[in-house]
Amino acid sequence: MGGSQTDVAAVAPVAQYTDTEFHQSKRSWPWLRPTGAYLLAGAIMMVVYVRLSMTYGLNSDSANILLMGNDLMHGNLLLHSWFMSDVSFYPTELVQYALLVAIFGLHAQTAHIAAGMTYTLVFLLAVALARAGTAGRAALIRTLIVGGIMLAPSFGLGVFALDLSVGHIGTAVPLLLTWLLLDRVERTGRFSVRARWWVPAVAVIALAWVLMADPIVLVVGLLPLGVAAAIASARTIYRAGGSYRAGGSWQAGGWRDRIRAAWYPLSLIGAAGAAYELGSLACRLVHNAGGYSVNALPFHLTPLSSLHQNLPAAWKVLEIFGANVAGLGGVQLVLAILHLASVAVVLAAMLIACLRYLRISLIDQVLAIAIVVNVALYMLTNASGLAAHEVAIIVPFGAVLAARILPRLRPRTRPRLWPRPRAAAALAIAGSSVLAGYTVGLGWELAQPAQPMQNTQLATWLKQHHLSYGLSGYWTSGSVTIDGDAKVAVRALMQFKMQRDLWMADEAWYDPALHNANFIVLDSEPGYFTHWEPTALVKKYFGTPGRVYHDGQYTIEVWNHNLLPEIPWGQARPGELLAGQDPAGDVAA
Repeated sequence: MGGSQTDVAAVAPVAQYTDTEFHQSKRSWPWLRPTGAYLLAGAIMMVVYVRLSMTYGLNSDSANILLMGNDLMHGNLLLHSWFMSDVSFYPTELVQYALLVAIFGLHAQTAHIAAGMTYTLVFLLAVALARAGTAGRAALIRTLIVGGIMLAPSFGLGVFALDLSVGHIGTAVPLLLTWLLLDRVERTGRFSVRARWWVPAVAVIALAWVLMADPIVLVVGLLPLGVAAAIASARTIYRAGGSYRAGGSWQAGGWRDRIRAAWYPLSLIGAAGAAYELGSLACRLVHNAGGYSVNALPFHLTPLSSLHQNLPAAWKVLEIFGANVAGLGGVQLVLAILHLASVAVVLAAMLIACLRYLRISLIDQVLAIAIVVNVALYMLTNASGLAAHEVAIIVPFGAVLAARILPRLRPRTRPRLWPRPRAAAALAIAGSSVLAGYTVGLGWELAQPAQPMQNTQLATWLKQHHLSYGLSGYWTSGSVTIDGDAKVAVRALMQFKMQRDLWMADEAWYDPALHNANFIVLDSEPGYFTHWEPTALVKKYFGTPGRVYHDGQYTIEVWNHNLLPEIPWGQARPGELLAGQDPAGDVAA
């Protein structure tokens, strides 16, 4: 009996926890299940995209970003004496790199971890924005559309533009977060009083923050938001009742009522303008406080007579969707043809967005305008000569737009020869086949061997010969410095002038009071990322070396004194980097 009483007492608390209470406790944490799913998916995707990033070799762009992050992590908070590229990424990805360098160290692998993390965040935020306000089957369809378009960046340059590159794809993270906020306000309040004053205030801060990091936000963020909000404001004011009288006064409810009805879209116009001013002010404050400088590149519209020269840029737009078939064969050609489906889906969504502009949401309007403006400026300006990462942001934007618009289509009448159930089944089969092809393609890409950082052989040779500080071209400098594990540092000179190449560089590197550079590396291998052989200018400015070594494609010339005081003073003016041998802007962000 004693044993029975003990058993009853032991199980009594469990018996008192009823089924109703148990289900209520589960419902009290409704966010737990989707959050867990996102975290699990994010962990898996990050592993995948870190490995995918490793299939493309790191170069001096990635190396210099790591060096910036390392300097930031060690207390140079404003990056004093640093010269960025034409984009700073200061408050966004540079902070990310600094934290990762603090955790994983100053190694090439850290850049791959950062790349995989960035693309994973873009992917998950795109899915979240596409699924917003839906559940069940509708949410699944939207997820599959976004996932299909973004799942497998094309091998090679596609991986570089969307995954590895520190570029405009990372700018999509804070922008997508901002669009998520504005979309939720629109869905729950529809420009009503529920859209409190703090919403445009948060938008101002978020947009100013990312504008400080990347000026392309003017094209893909502030301008589209301002235009879409202006159209929404005018439409709301017009629909508030009455019409405008010739005498200059409002009929019906009066102009105050109309303005009050449109206060939310009007506030977003103000938010776009205020974000521009705040972001510009922040950049000036950093500069005036002795912080970093940004290399300004002169962008201009291409004359009509020369516009045909920009047509090859259309292939680069296809490239970021993985659909550029030019020069491909075998598996890569098949995958590129499959990715034409993604281009077709995004184009269809863009066409519908234009035709039904006033019937789609504000965020859909913003996404559509951003895609049009980004591609138009890329195709119609000298930016067409730059790499495809200049339009990389249209991939997540296009994927979200397609996922939000296409599933809503409903034919007005049912076709006689093709009933809707059959059409839906055909679309499902076609979509599943394409998605399966993308998945197989991603597996094929992941099976490719990892690529080492450029110039690994040279870094090893320099360490073995105890040469620790020297000079070379841009594409040799940063990669050797990272490969050298802090035992070797090589700084960049411009090929045609022998001046300091202050593109993603610290001016202090060239200070003879701090450093002793006693060798120059020449590279005889043909190619954009390799050849740097200004033999005559080296002899003109630095004289005859005391020793000369040869190691494969490299010629290492060594002097018995510090070469830094002999560097011709000055640096490239804006645009010279694109005209000369060292156009880092072609692949830098």
